[in-house]
Amino acid sequence: MESIDHRSFPLARLVGPRRSIVVVLLGLVVAGLIMAFAPEPTTGSSAGSNLPDSAESARAAELLKELPEADESPAIVVYSREGGLTPEDLKALGARSEAISTELDLQASPPVPSEDGAAAIVAIPVETRLESDENSALVEDIRQLAKTDLPDGLRSEVTGAPAVQADLGKVFDGADVRLLAVTAAVVALLLIITYRSPWLWLVPLTVIGIGDRVAARTLEGFSGAFDFGIDGSITGITSVLVFGAGTNYALLLIARYREELRRHESRHEAMQTAVGGAAPAILSSSGTVILALLSLLIADSPFVSGIGLAGAIGIVVAVAFALLVLPSAMVLPGRWLFWPFVPRNGDADPSEKGWWYRVGKTVTDKPWPTTIGALAILGAMAAGTIGLTTGLGQSEQFLDTPESITAQETLGKTFPAGISAPTVIATSPDKVEAVTEAANGVDGVESARPAGAAEDLAEVQVVLSVAPESDRALTAVEDLRAAVSDADPDALVGGPDAQALDEAQTATDDRGRVIPIVLAIVLLMLLILLRSVVAAVVLCATTVLSYFSALGVGWLLFDHLLGWSAMDVSTPLLAFIFLVALGVDYNIFLTARAREEMRRTGDPTKSIVTALAVTGGVITSAGVLLAAVFTVLGVLPLVLLAQLGVVVGFGVLLDTVLVRGVATPAIVSLCGRWFWWPSKLSR
Repeated sequence: MESIDHRSFPLARLVGPRRSIVVVLLGLVVAGLIMAFAPEPTTGSSAGSNLPDSAESARAAELLKELPEADESPAIVVYSREGGLTPEDLKALGARSEAISTELDLQASPPVPSEDGAAAIVAIPVETRLESDENSALVEDIRQLAKTDLPDGLRSEVTGAPAVQADLGKVFDGADVRLLAVTAAVVALLLIITYRSPWLWLVPLTVIGIGDRVAARTLEGFSGAFDFGIDGSITGITSVLVFGAGTNYALLLIARYREELRRHESRHEAMQTAVGGAAPAILSSSGTVILALLSLLIADSPFVSGIGLAGAIGIVVAVAFALLVLPSAMVLPGRWLFWPFVPRNGDADPSEKGWWYRVGKTVTDKPWPTTIGALAILGAMAAGTIGLTTGLGQSEQFLDTPESITAQETLGKTFPAGISAPTVIATSPDKVEAVTEAANGVDGVESARPAGAAEDLAEVQVVLSVAPESDRALTAVEDLRAAVSDADPDALVGGPDAQALDEAQTATDDRGRVIPIVLAIVLLMLLILLRSVVAAVVLCATTVLSYFSALGVGWLLFDHLLGWSAMDVSTPLLAFIFLVALGVDYNIFLTARAREEMRRTGDPTKSIVTALAVTGGVITSAGVLLAAVFTVLGVLPLVLLAQLGVVVGFGVLLDTVLVRGVATPAIVSLCGRWFWWPSKLSR
């Protein structure tokens, strides 16, 4: 059979007694320069938006900016008391309104009580063009002044678009530090458990940690240079990707290095062989992830396309540190780094007859029952996607309900539900009456009235009687658009509810456009690496099935146990990208090693059993680590990130254990040499 010399691989030549020192020092210098001199990022409240500029609600908002006072949005103070407001309360509220106007130089409205007298509101115009920090500070001032010197038992809450924006910003206060600390702690713990060494874990964690900071500053530099906004959710997901993928690549490399130390006296030769053996699979898997993430750039959703670019930058940095810096950093200390389990030249590899070897023998001895059973389990889990819905209301996007959302709930009990975030219609002055009349005739509309006009533009404000961003609100917006188009075909309907409807449609369109491209990328990369059509199709199909299985289990958990009414509109697509692109990594690591063994032995069943035996432990460790790192996204109190962490985390475990450990070896055994068709290994 064929003999392979991995030390001829180009990246392997960077490892040597002197070259390794140079590589490590050069890596530190480059990292320092990037962190010191990268441009400052572009941030903004729209960084996490799922709304493209082409959406009707976005065009309406842009058009209405031409109107006087269009650059203002009201912050609404909601005052309430159990049993209803008293005359003394209303007098105190009038004083509070005057105090807010005087102290903040804003024109606060007089208090407006509800019909039942249970609550009252004060509207305060706030500039929409304020920076995020300025808006948050102003909302905090309003909250402090609104509750000062109130009669006992009278409660004040602030809502409206400026308050929601401020509360969303609070979610990410200190998020980078918190997320980085928890992620690093999880990675350190799992590395210690994996290697059972008091110091080995320090090397990969330090290298990947530096890589994470370099990726963060590189992303900020791209943001500043090309003027695209980033926020805490984008940087948080990028950090998780860098730590997760970077540590996965490090685990694969170190496992191969430890294996080669048992075959070579020189640690430098061992690492050269390890790099040459592991790098093709790492480059193939990382290339798949990078291309899949870049495919998100064709998505209309700014948030999804931002994740694509940011994630691709993160993976490029992660693989660069894993294949350029880490090999040299690992050889500098010597073999003692593995103490107390130091691999010596001539030692037997315990994994070759270990637990995963026995698993491989078991599943390949009974391939038909194993394959049918594994696919049946995956299919049953995938059935959980039946009835899955997407589109969270504004009040459902936070794990911890902020004041702006509780204020909306209080408001909705005594005022029309949509009063804090009215729907708006952009029309022409000569058609205002017709548009207003048409809007008032729509089911779910509490009231519609003209709200401002310019020479060739007019606005109609519509208050809905249903809960903001609920299914009934979205249906009302659809009916409103249909009714208004009869009165004015050029009219545009916008506002928060219309934006939610447009975001849902955008997410559906993005899934239909991006998913086929990602599948094509994964198939192509598998074909290039394995040179087998059968292997590429089988591995891609099992990975997609495990994605639907993870999505089904996730939806059952969210719907039945956590009581969430829907998934965020971005969750299915982002979970698909991460699970299919990252999940196929483990099949790549396994089958790339199986192909190498097949070239040596010519026995398809023996090759997959050996590949599972020597890679099973490290791939399982990598899967557990990646799943744990994604679960860390739950540190940030946004439902989107919690859902993404759960679905991807469970899906990675499913890929690691059931798909790669059971289904793939059984299918390879069933196919025999045909698994490698049409490459010469199939002959």
